[in-house]
This record gives sequence, structure tokens and C-alpha cells, in this order.
Amino acid sequence: MSHSLEQPSIGLQTWLKSEALPLWQANGVDRTHGGFVEWIDPDGRPLTGPKRCYPQARQIYVFVQAGLMGWDGPWLETVEQGLSFFLRAFFRADGLVRLRVSADGSAEDETPRLYDQAFALLALATALRVLPHRSDLEARARVLRDKLFADRRVPAGGFIEVVGHPYYANPNMHLLEAALAWVEVSDDPAWGAMADEIAGLALAKYIDRDRGFLREYFDSAWTPTPGNDGRLIEPGHQLEWAWLLMGWSRLRERHEAIAPAERLYAAGKMGVDETRGVAINALWDDFTVRDANARLWPQTEWMKAAVAMARLAEPDAARQSEFRSDIAAAVRALGQYLDTPVPGLWRDVCRTDGSFAEAPSPATSFYHIVCAIAELRTLA
Repeated sequence: MSHSLEQPSIGLQTWLKSEALPLWQANGVDRTHGGFVEWIDPDGRPLTGPKRCYPQARQIYVFVQAGLMGWDGPWLETVEQGLSFFLRAFFRADGLVRLRVSADGSAEDETPRLYDQAFALLALATALRVLPHRSDLEARARVLRDKLFADRRVPAGGFIEVVGHPYYANPNMHLLEAALAWVEVSDDPAWGAMADEIAGLALAKYIDRDRGFLREYFDSAWTPTPGNDGRLIEPGHQLEWAWLLMGWSRLRERHEAIAPAERLYAAGKMGVDETRGVAINALWDDFTVRDANARLWPQTEWMKAAVAMARLAEPDAARQSEFRSDIAAAVRALGQYLDTPVPGLWRDVCRTDGSFAEAPSPATSFYHIVCAIAELRTLA
């Protein structure tokens, strides 16, 4: 790693290992019932309440990554307790996962959201990396995957969501992420086939062939939905898809994804506000501003995608320098959100005037942050 990125990378890893992980392990674990709390207030106090599926799954991912990155805290026991609660509280009799449970783990909402199925698969694959003896994890994952193929597959490819807009790219994106995670830990060829189907769908349908950006909402043939929903561009998702397609290209040796990923990266960067130095929430499909507020998570996707682009550009010194500059800018953007009175927390929303909304820190952001730091560490 060049000197210009070495210090930012070390700084983020120090923040993660010395501040964030100790705080969230101490105050973000429910030691009464199991699992994780979803929010920590600005004073560092946990806020207890119902537990949704995807934050629990994401926190399992966080503490697995903590161990893989060399954190010397009790990451393994944290993973094991979180996984135990997750398996007990969220899996339904049919093998899918429910949306929400009470604090003690009793069922509250049985809805099998596609988004939650994706994160359940990701949590199981990630946990298997550090618990290789747990063959039951893949068995559960296969049941869940096969249930999706049987009941939720769209004739045109991909999978249908059961709440909100049914033909929605975002939960399919996270299914691609989960399938790629399984490709790395399993010999089952069905995971690669699942990843290939979703990535192929993105290349054929989600991405506008003329302008290179990716839309969010579609009809049953994956044709963009009319009206304002069909005009939505989320810069964070352009960048996240770019990173995932680069990962798919590498793992599956599918080089046709590289040029579209580069165009997605360029589209995502159109959403960076130069004044605040942050990637904003939403654009219209003519790249004018739709929502100028800026949540934390797009900054992490900017960092991940820039790392992927820098890795691709290694033979070209000029392009390598450009992407390394982007990485540094994304690190600075993220750093604004991590500058809190209680070290180890974060702010979630940067307002249009550059100020931050004062609110509890959501556990859901930790997955984004940890993944970005892990990606930054891989850049030679």
C-alpha cells in the first residue's frame, strides 16, 4: 500500500479495534436474551427493544470479520452467541427467516422478506469461515436457497420481494453478495449458478445500456417501472454493484462485468457532493439531485468500489493514482461520520448544510464500515 493510503488504513483499523469493537462488544450484545442490540445512544448506552433479522445477521458478519482482521477481543464467543440466538429466534419451520422478534426472541412478524433471506445467507456463509465444523450452517443455507428458487424466482430471472415493490434490484444485489460469499466457502455449484444468474440479470436488465447507471424498481419483465420510482438512482448502489460485479468477475472469471462496473463507478461518483465531500442519497436519472442528504453507508461503498477499481488499474500508473485519490477522499468522507464524542460510535445522516443529525448509532452501519475497512486492507 502506498504511503498516501497506509496511514488512513492504519487509522481506520485502530479506530475499529481500539474503539468500535470494544464498545459494541461491551454495550451492543444482549447478555440477557442473546443476540445484539440495534442501537447505541450518543452517550454509549444500549437501546433495547425488538430485534430485526438483518441487523442480527450483519452483526454476526461484523464479529467474524473482527476475528479475521486480528482483533484480540472475544470475537469468537460473540459470534457463537449471536449465531445461536439467530438460529433459534429467526428461522421459521419452512427454512426461511422471519422479519422481527421481540427482545427475548419470540416471534413478532413472520414476513419472509427477500432482503432478510439474503443477509441470513451471508451470516451463515461468514460464520462458516470461522466455524468450519458447523456443517449444519450450509444445510440450513441450502434449504433457504432452494425455497427461494422454488417459491420466489421470477420467470425473467432473479427473485421477488414480498413487501414494498416486488421487482426490486436491491435485495437481489444482496443475494448476489451472499451467493459470492458461499462460492468462497462451499463446493456446491448451485451457489455459483445463483451468483451468475443475478449478475447476468444486472448486466442485462438493471443497468441502463445507453447511460451505464443502474435503476432500482422494475416490472415483472425487469423493465424499468414508470414514474418517479423508475427514475431513482442511488449513488451508493451504483458503487456497491460496481464492487460486487468486480468480485463476481474475479471469482467466476467473467470479464464481461468489468466495463459495466467501471461505468457504474463513474455514475456513483456523479453523486459525490464536492462541497461536503460525501456521496449523497439519491439522484434523478438525469443526474440532478433528488435527495442531497448523505447517509453513512454510501461512503463505505465508495471506498470499496474505489479499492476494486484501483486493483483493476494497477498496470496503469495514472489510473492507479486517480483511484487511490478517490480512496483517500472516501476515507475522509467516512471519517466525518466517525468523529463522535463517544469513540466507537458514528453518525448516520449528514444534512445538506454539512451538519449531522443527532441520533443513536444504528448497528446496521457496522457491517458497511467493517467491510470497507477489510477491503482497504487488501490493497497492496
